[in-house]
Amino acid sequence: MKKYNYTAKTFEEAKNMALADLMDTQENLYIKEIESTNKLFSKKSVIEVIKRDDVIEHIKEMIKEMTHLMGVEIKLECKKREDNVTFTIFSENNAILIGKNARTLDAMTTIIKQALNVELGEYFKFVLDVSEYKEKQHRFIERAAKQTAKEVVRTQVEAKLEPMNSFERRLVHNALTNFKGVYTESVGTEPHRCVVIKPGEKKENETTEE
Repeated sequence: MKKYNYTAKTFEEAKNMALADLMDTQENLYIKEIESTNKLFSKKSVIEVIKRDDVIEHIKEMIKEMTHLMGVEIKLECKKREDNVTFTIFSENNAILIGKNARTLDAMTTIIKQALNVELGEYFKFVLDVSEYKEKQHRFIERAAKQTAKEVVRTQVEAKLEPMNSFERRLVHNALTNFKGVYTESVGTEPHRCVVIKPGEKKENETTEE
């Protein structure tokens, strides 16, 4: 992954140098200070900059390398959005890439996220999918949440959903944000944390805890 270094007296000056040189906006750059000196007669800030597009290309290479080591030939599709990037793998060996209960797919995602955290020093939002498996799962979760919410409205009895990861819980919260007559809360601790759908309206001091 290509990195650019800039040196100036202050972090802001170094950042402005990077923005001008790379002709890009701060939203498309990952900037971290790797050296800082703040003495009376010696001030210096050294920053390391990585472009968002270079991060995306790096993720593609990691996916290709992992699937190659698994002995699976793939085609890779990338969809860029303002706040997210989705990488979708297509192959004739989807079962191998997904794994039981999506464990292989989740493991690949975790490896990439950890590698990026080391390189960038911050979180890079992306989704790794295989033949739209996760997209279908997400749609199923949203539909199931709305069906359960209807039952909660009808019976006025709260419902606790199955344990989910943070992304899946957020899907439920978002799906029911404007659903009249219910509100949602996350309860429990990982890996058993889950969403509870409750009848009524959310009180001011209550949060989804996400």
